[in-house]
Amino acid sequence: MDHDAAPGIGARPVAHLLVVAHSRTGSTAELRDLAVGAAAEAAGDEVAVRVLGAFDAGPDDVLWARGLLLATPANFGYMSGALKDFFERIYHPCLDRSAGLPYVLLVKGDTDVDGGVASVERIATGMRWRRVLPPVTVVGPVTDEARARAADLGATFAAGLAAGVF
Repeated sequence: MDHDAAPGIGARPVAHLLVVAHSRTGSTAELRDLAVGAAAEAAGDEVAVRVLGAFDAGPDDVLWARGLLLATPANFGYMSGALKDFFERIYHPCLDRSAGLPYVLLVKGDTDVDGGVASVERIATGMRWRRVLPPVTVVGPVTDEARARAADLGATFAAGLAAGVF
């Protein structure tokens, strides 16, 4: 899904939101989709949203972005291997060119998410990115409350990008 359409005449410049996600079972994808839908609704034409799988996103996508939403399952106390692969491929090309990039994080796990959060934050800190909202973490089944928190994350982040807050 790529919503790179230009804004209408007289609209403010478009902020670019890149969503990089991986989901093996669909739970993380459900939460990602809720965040993306709420982001698009909250910011309208003021934010262009590009949604890519972790294996599909690369350095050019990161450099296009003015904000980044990362969504990953927590596997074996770590982020998904796909998200780790994304970081390995973009690290050196983006290290000095994406410092200060605001990001948010969504992590879904069956029993624990702490290691997944810590592993992403460790690399993002090395990239000199700025986490601008607390991570949304979901342990166990995806509940209505978890769905609402994912949507709130997307909406708040997109609105902040559109307003130039982040």
